Order: sequence, then C-alpha cells, then structure tokens
Amino acid sequence: MESFDQNVNFNDLNIVTKVILETSFTKEIRILLKKGQNMKEHKAPFPIIVHVLSGEINFGVEGTVKRLKRGDIITLLANVAHDLTALDDSIIRLTLSKPDQAERVKNVAVNP
Repeated sequence: MESFDQNVNFNDLNIVTKVILETSFTKEIRILLKKGQNMKEHKAPFPIIVHVLSGEINFGVEGTVKRLKRGDIITLLANVAHDLTALDDSIIRLTLSKPDQAERVKNVAVNP
C-alpha cells in the first residue's frame, strides 16, 4: 500500500516529484509544488491525467489558463502543450501511461 499523503516534504527551491505507484498500465506520480513554483510549458508523449489532491493551481493548456482546486481532475491527449503554476502549496497526482518516463516529469520540474 502507498499513500500520496505520507512523507510530504515541500522544497522551497525545487518541485518535488515521486513515483508513488507503478502498475502494469500506469505510473502514479506525486508532484509537490510550493506556492509560486511552476512547471514550464511542456508536452507529454502519451495521454495524462492531472488530479489536484490539495491546494490550487493555474493549469495552462495551449494558451488558456484553467484554475484547478482541490478535487479537480483534468485529462489531456498526447502532445498537448501545458504548464502548471501553484497558487498555494499543492499536491498533484499525475497519471502517466506505462510507456512514459517518470524521469521526463522530473526534468520538466527542475526550476531554473
């Protein structure tokens, strides 16, 4: 058993990502964003699901910004440009397709 709520340690300098669970068809990743942190615009090579477990974010999708709060969930098709900015300290559940790489998410999460 795994939990998105255990060992939650936000980092003032960097976005924190962790693979919480890997199944035969998905990877479930926790993303911890402190207020003001953002993930620059990027694309995923496979469809994704983004679920806000706590906090609030601005979720940019091809130039349109959607405000997502606790409990909101959104899905994107492959190769759709998107970005995230934390409006509050936020815990995000990201569901990736099995062939996608968790390392790719970590690389996008690196703040300059």
